[in-house]
Amino acid sequence: MNVILGLLPPILWGSTYAAIGLYLTDIPPIWLAFWRALPAGLILLSMIRRLPRLSFKRVATLGFINISLFFTFLLIGAYRLPGGVAGTLGATLPLQLILIQWLVFKKKPAIKALMASILGLIGVALILNPSADLDPVGVAAALFATSLVAVASILMYRWKSDDIMGVAAWQLIWGGIFLFPIAWIVSGPIVVPNVEQLPGLVWLVGLNTAIGYVVMIRALNIFGATTFGIFSLLNPVTAVTLGVLFIGESLGEAQWIGIAIVLASLLLNQVRWQKLRFKQNELKERVA
Repeated sequence: MNVILGLLPPILWGSTYAAIGLYLTDIPPIWLAFWRALPAGLILLSMIRRLPRLSFKRVATLGFINISLFFTFLLIGAYRLPGGVAGTLGATLPLQLILIQWLVFKKKPAIKALMASILGLIGVALILNPSADLDPVGVAAALFATSLVAVASILMYRWKSDDIMGVAAWQLIWGGIFLFPIAWIVSGPIVVPNVEQLPGLVWLVGLNTAIGYVVMIRALNIFGATTFGIFSLLNPVTAVTLGVLFIGESLGEAQWIGIAIVLASLLLNQVRWQKLRFKQNELKERVA
């Protein structure tokens, strides 16, 4: 069950590109980031009706980094790149997480985690369509968005809280509040989604964001940032698969091999995590 929790957020987030491509291309990226964040936060707040059990400063910081900035650059990349390409660039997350923890927090990476990350990156490189005409602004935005979620993931793990719903709700609310003036300045007066865009918005707000972020915080508490980052390799696999099914994209032989390699890297990581968990349980039994 815990593994399913870890896999669910990247699968949901991999659907972002298909939802935008099918329904939401007419909404400016920053206004879409606002409409994605604030309603999702308010939905979660309506369920808990209280302040978070985490300091205001930390929740606001997470809201700005993990919601305002991340959503903005993620959606800029999604608008300017094919879904599979944007998702593939996001698959640098495991290596970025390992690198940040190594350089900033002096935490040396486990060899198997590093191997799983590199193997997964090779897989997503094969998934990348070589004929794609890459927009440099879109590439830079997608890579920077991945760096932001790497930093936010580490912060959330270090500021671990058992108030999963509260932290998720107020992160999204503060992120939406910060986004409103930025969107108005950059993209002009508020853009309200129309009826035709509602299916994509409902998916993006309800499942992709409200549920996705609650499950993400829970998964980070269980697995830690590095392991959760490796799970994120499912993001481009989902993006490419949905592109094939709903947007008319096609996969070549190399891309199918890439998907198989990504799945192999996830299996390697799962074996590593199960061994680590077994050792921890064995140590607890000895202490008891």
